[in-house]
Order: sequence, then structure tokens, then C-alpha cells
Amino acid sequence: MANLFNDLFSYEFIIRAIIVGGLVALCAALLGVSLVLKRYSMIGDGLSHVAFGALSVAVACNLTPLYVAIPVVIIAAFALLKISDNSKIKSDAAIGLISTVSIAIGVIVIALSKGMNTDLYSYMFGSILAMTDVDVILSIVLSICVLVIFILFYNKIFAVTFDENFTKATGTKAGVFNLILSILTAITIVIGMRIMGTMLISSLIIFPSLTAMRVCKTFKTVVITSGIVSVICLFFGIVLSYVFSVPTGACIVLTNAIMFLIFSIFKR
Repeated sequence: MANLFNDLFSYEFIIRAIIVGGLVALCAALLGVSLVLKRYSMIGDGLSHVAFGALSVAVACNLTPLYVAIPVVIIAAFALLKISDNSKIKSDAAIGLISTVSIAIGVIVIALSKGMNTDLYSYMFGSILAMTDVDVILSIVLSICVLVIFILFYNKIFAVTFDENFTKATGTKAGVFNLILSILTAITIVIGMRIMGTMLISSLIIFPSLTAMRVCKTFKTVVITSGIVSVICLFFGIVLSYVFSVPTGACIVLTNAIMFLIFSIFKR
């Protein structure tokens, strides 16, 4: 076991993946608790599909994918919130509309640009080998920003999560904090795409929260447990990926699924 970890930490790209992945997993887990409790967890899946469309366009135009995807996904998060609030279209239907249109755009761009290249494939399914120094620095900075904002507005996010109508009645602008939550989710999804891929990133939002809720009863303990579980699962997912030479994102998802089963058995 000691030799395994010595070999593991001898590779710079794995150390970078653990650092960036740990921050992303922590951000996703903290935000995921509120999203799951608000029954808005599928926003992660919807925004990841938007990111796929944006990445396809960026790669086809020889632009830096992250610089294109971040503003596009933030705009999509804002649009989803507005559609859900100001029309008869429910949030799940709005997510379905935007996500399917984004996938369609991505598929058409791929077809017109003569097929999928390696860079786009790595964004779809994740690749720790594809992370550049720019990706690492940008991911670390954005992850820290997400964590700081979440901590600063923790009480407001807590209030909006459990009783939005009461929060509005007390004079708090619930819409502003819903927007903050959506934007933080969008940023987290984009920076996690290199490791997890656009197809699997939403699992980091859903799994740790549901796992923590199996045994924890208060919002604070669920948030803390979710963060710990998410980081642990990411680390062991990377280890399994290294040992068996299989995709990292898939290993992290399966590790989260196993942890969920363990917590479910423990609850019983």
C-alpha cells in the first residue's frame, strides 16, 4: 500500500488532479445539499449539457474552452432561474429545454467540424492528463471564490433552501440568493469538467448530499459530512483509476455509489 501511494504521488499530474478535484468535489458537495433539498439537483445535469455545447463551439473556433464555457453556463443558469420564476414552465421542464438544445448545438458543431477531436473528448468524459497549468490555476482560484462566497452567505442560503416564502416575507431578496446559488453551481460544473467530464460532473452534486442525508439530520451536519464524503470518494476514485487504468470520472462516480450503499446499510 505504501508503495502504491509513493508511486501515485510521484506523478505531478495526479497531484494536480487531487488538488483541483478535491476543491471541486468540496464545492459541488456544499452546493449540492441546497440543490437537492430544493429539488433542483438536475440543474447540474442541465448546465453540464450547456457546457458541452459551449465547449464544442470553442474547440471548433480554436478558442480556450474554459473562457468560453464559464460565461455561457452562467448565463444559462440565470436563464433557467428566470424561466422558472416568471413563466408557467416548471424548473425540470426548463432544464430539459435548455439542455437538449445545447446538446443539439454541440452535435451539429461536431459534425460540421469533421468529428470529435481528443480535446473535446477529454472534456466530455474527463481526463486528468489533459489538465494544463492554466486550467489548474483557474480552477483553484474559482474554487476558492465559490467556497468563500458560500461561507459568507451560508445563513441566507440556509434560509432560502428551507423556506423561500418566509425568507421573502422577512425582506430578504430570495431571488438574489437563488441566483448566487445557480452561478456558483455553474462555475463548479465548468471547473470540474476536466476531471469528471460534462457527462458525469452532476454526480458530484447529487451523490455526496444524498449519502450524507442517510445518517445526518441537521443542515450543518449534512453539509459537513457531504463535503468530507465527496473529497474522500474523489481521492479513492483517482487511486482506483490509477491502479486499474480506467477513466477517472467513472471511478469517482462508482466510489460515490459504493459510499451511498455503505451509508444506507449503516442507517438500517
